[in-house]
Amino acid sequence: MIKVVIIGSGNVAQHLIKALSASEEIDLVQAFARTPSHLSHLLPKEKITSDYQKITEADLYIISVSDNAIAEVSENLPFEGRLVVHTSGSSDISILADKNRKGVFYPLQTFSKNKEIDFTPIPMCLEAANENDFQLLEQVAKTLSKKVFAISSEQRRSLHVSAVFVCNFVNHLYQIGNQICEENNIPFEVLHPLIQETAEKIKELSPTEAQTGPALRNDTKTIEKHLDFLENENYKKIYELLTQSIQNVKKL
Repeated sequence: MIKVVIIGSGNVAQHLIKALSASEEIDLVQAFARTPSHLSHLLPKEKITSDYQKITEADLYIISVSDNAIAEVSENLPFEGRLVVHTSGSSDISILADKNRKGVFYPLQTFSKNKEIDFTPIPMCLEAANENDFQLLEQVAKTLSKKVFAISSEQRRSLHVSAVFVCNFVNHLYQIGNQICEENNIPFEVLHPLIQETAEKIKELSPTEAQTGPALRNDTKTIEKHLDFLENENYKKIYELLTQSIQNVKKL
């Protein structure tokens, strides 16, 4: 079995701990957390440490912490020559300390602590400094997911920016829509089928082909009514910016 240590206790770390613990091919030997109690519901006490000097030997060390902390954590590891990877979508492989072999183990998904995740369809984006290490990462990834890709640091930066647009920004627009519904005594669930169909449609059509709405039709009367309705100036700016962006695509 492949021995793995998880370093971190946030959303991604916790979901990886659950998934790797369930794998018959992986031995999750330990997890490191500055606050061990954050992982006490996932692992027995003897498998959690907050002391760098007590990190046990393993085939793979997965650093799953905030981007700002990756370099410091990798530098603090008290060993050399072992395979250490991070799970960041926006950080280069070079951010890891040179004293260990480097790699990236990036699951492209949005993670929330209270939402269970099935790793099987999640794209696992891998990078390693040498072929043998890549093969080990690939072996670990394939125990979790059916979709495993070799993605360079440069490609991953592009992918992460794209993910922010299609996930984080879209979710913020859901938040705006939800607030507008609440302010007008409308259950947000009325929009659920529309949200679902919009997401399903781009599996068959390109986003350009799937685009609908008043901006695409240049329905100026409807656009003006919407802008008059919106009292929040920030929402007006977002509406105007997105309307212009859609119309600019139409002109191409």
